[in-house]
Amino acid sequence: MKIHEYQAKEILKRFGVAVPQGKVAFTPGEAREVAEELHGKVVVKAQIHAGGRGKGGGVKLAGSVAEAEKLAAEMIGMTLVTHQTGSEGKQVHKVLIEETMDIARELYVGVVLDRAKSQLVFMASTEGGVEIEKVAAETPEKILKEYIDPAAGLLPFQAGKLAFGLGLSGDQFKNGVKFLMALYKAFVAVDASLAEINPLVVTKDGRVLALDAKINLDDNAMFRHKDLVEYRDLNEEEPLEVEASKYNLNYIKLDGEVGCMVNGAGLAMATMDIIKLAGSEPANFLDVGGSASAETVENGFKILLGDKNVKAVLINIFGGIVRCDRVATGVIDAVSKVNINVPVVIRLQGTNAEEAAEILNNSDLEFTVATTLKDGAEKVVATIHK
Repeated sequence: MKIHEYQAKEILKRFGVAVPQGKVAFTPGEAREVAEELHGKVVVKAQIHAGGRGKGGGVKLAGSVAEAEKLAAEMIGMTLVTHQTGSEGKQVHKVLIEETMDIARELYVGVVLDRAKSQLVFMASTEGGVEIEKVAAETPEKILKEYIDPAAGLLPFQAGKLAFGLGLSGDQFKNGVKFLMALYKAFVAVDASLAEINPLVVTKDGRVLALDAKINLDDNAMFRHKDLVEYRDLNEEEPLEVEASKYNLNYIKLDGEVGCMVNGAGLAMATMDIIKLAGSEPANFLDVGGSASAETVENGFKILLGDKNVKAVLINIFGGIVRCDRVATGVIDAVSKVNINVPVVIRLQGTNAEEAAEILNNSDLEFTVATTLKDGAEKVVATIHK
């Protein structure tokens, strides 16, 4: 689950991570009040779930209370376009008003899971304020890494190595070590999947603070963090993905023309690959999980067809936990209830697959039955390009 910068900083502050003073504002009037509390000279930062806000005009310096109010009025309600939002951009509903910093240096630190090593890795770089992907591609030697034993956690000597590698000394070094230890504590405590501080700034008086903060939370751990569930901002999510979550369905919107109804993430990836090989592109995929009942399939159809780019639907279900004949019956019930105006291709394999094919072929509804995944992909693409 993605959260906003101001929410990430609320979490960090709770665990002793140093952040600038600031508050979120939902109206220009609230922005003015916060700016007054911070004595006028502030930074106004648009809050959306995307990076590159500064280059898109979503981060601006205000020299007075009146200017802070004016900038907030301009930002709130605007559509902010960055390299991460795409050309459609995202509407800004709130801004973060923060104190300005007397910056001496900009650095980078981040924590993420290295799946190859099955360990969290702490990354740090002197190249703050730059996309870490660009640093990794152009100057990978500038990225420092410390792998963390899950039983021991981040040890002080590891934090010290990172701080030293960042060129910190004296009070900066002490504050840097304290910052890194606190950041790791926050990461583990809230079950984060990503924490990125870019830039991490060193002020001229030796403080080390998170000027920006990005934290992603593990969806599967939210049952342990009821308070953090409230951080979810539906305005920042794809509407059809929100709708799918109401029925415990996993839906991901893409840019193609074939709607994909599958069960299982692995099968979803394979289905999309085969569609691309057949000459088209997936418009989305909807994972109905282990129980592809008539109700589940019906809701799935409604969500898939809510995407106007969908020109055909491929249903690709493997009958393991659920029997294929039951899926076939569910599909027929769903198709008879939902107004479907695009071609539908169905491929069912697994338990009772032959019975399922017979049920589908004997129905009087219009859809195409496929035998293999390759056959299904080619048939669904053919319906679009005929």
